[in-house]
Amino acid sequence: MNDKLIVNVDKVKQVNTAAVYGMIDQQGPISRVKIAEQSQLAPASVTKITRQLLATGLIKEVAQQASTGGRRAISLMTEQANYYFVSVRLGRGEMDISLFDLSGISHAHCCKTITETEQQALVDDLLTQIDQFIQQQVDSSAKLIAVALTLSGLVNPGEGIVVYTPHYQLRDCPLAQYIEQRFGLPAYIGNDTRAKALAEHYFGATKDCLDSILITVHNGTSAGIIVNGRVFMSQHRDVGEIGHIQVDPLGEKCQCGNVGCLETIVSNSAIVQRIEKLINQGRPCLLSAPFDINDVCQAANQGDTLCKQVLQQVATVLGNSIAICINLFHPQKIVLGGEIMNAEAVLLPTIQQCVEHQALSSFSQDLPITVAHFQNSPTIGGLALVKRALLDGSLLLRLINEHAK
Repeated sequence: MNDKLIVNVDKVKQVNTAAVYGMIDQQGPISRVKIAEQSQLAPASVTKITRQLLATGLIKEVAQQASTGGRRAISLMTEQANYYFVSVRLGRGEMDISLFDLSGISHAHCCKTITETEQQALVDDLLTQIDQFIQQQVDSSAKLIAVALTLSGLVNPGEGIVVYTPHYQLRDCPLAQYIEQRFGLPAYIGNDTRAKALAEHYFGATKDCLDSILITVHNGTSAGIIVNGRVFMSQHRDVGEIGHIQVDPLGEKCQCGNVGCLETIVSNSAIVQRIEKLINQGRPCLLSAPFDINDVCQAANQGDTLCKQVLQQVATVLGNSIAICINLFHPQKIVLGGEIMNAEAVLLPTIQQCVEHQALSSFSQDLPITVAHFQNSPTIGGLALVKRALLDGSLLLRLINEHAK
């Protein structure tokens, strides 16, 4: 009974601290009086929480607000420059590592080649590469508070476990635990697309709405669904594997083992392979092997008939799948990411036409479909994971408790 009481007290403290910090972060400069009014917390509780946040260096006092007849209230704002964290994005054969402060400014970045694929060797390599980055790029006076890592595949972010990732042999791997043990810092693990969807919500193209869907096309196709400002999850596990919706029962075999999945048509490799096949069959094209998806987009933008036709076919299949998502989730905005969006002028009209025909008119009318803000920021997802940990209070309490020791 006492243990349950302690847990409940800690949870209340986390929720209240998060509420106060969130208001300061989103509405600052804001006074303690306003925080108490809006949060419905007792003024004494607000004072105690803000005192702890000030002592920890997470917020700061700024110029006094104009008097309304009594004592002038001091405003509070979040302090973004006192703490740093490492953000990692594990891609196919490479790893991007960045050092961010809490404002989202990157102070260092590097890209490392990854040759290991087996689980233990890969984990050892990851930890070594992160360690070397910290030793080389992070000043000894910098206050590191976390390591965040994103990757493709299925993740259980609540427990920090990589359930499955397509390019590497990570299976039910407690990656967050390994990182925490190595560096003594909290570790946050997330699916790359879901984390980027959260980054778009906090800082990018969807910060003006609470419900949105980010769909990315790279080596596969994936979706990040934001509902009421939160990543849509199922019991703390990933959802949104739009790439494995079957769109062609007679199509190509997918790496997941099924046939005709969306990403067998809508992915960088599938698009390139389709154009290579048609060129080999004698279709005229500006391109000649070898070429990649960026070359395809450039050729399409220059008016190449074959590249435009293939991309429009891709846009039709993608647009029909987006319409399904719209009917399911009724988002306020659809955001698209990936290299193929370099040909947005070719893709977007076809996608919008499919949505108009396939989605419920009351859901799709005046629905913005736009390109993601963070197209060239591979480690931005880690920033969103750390931001979420601050806003839900878990990281706040850890920093407050460590400061009090």
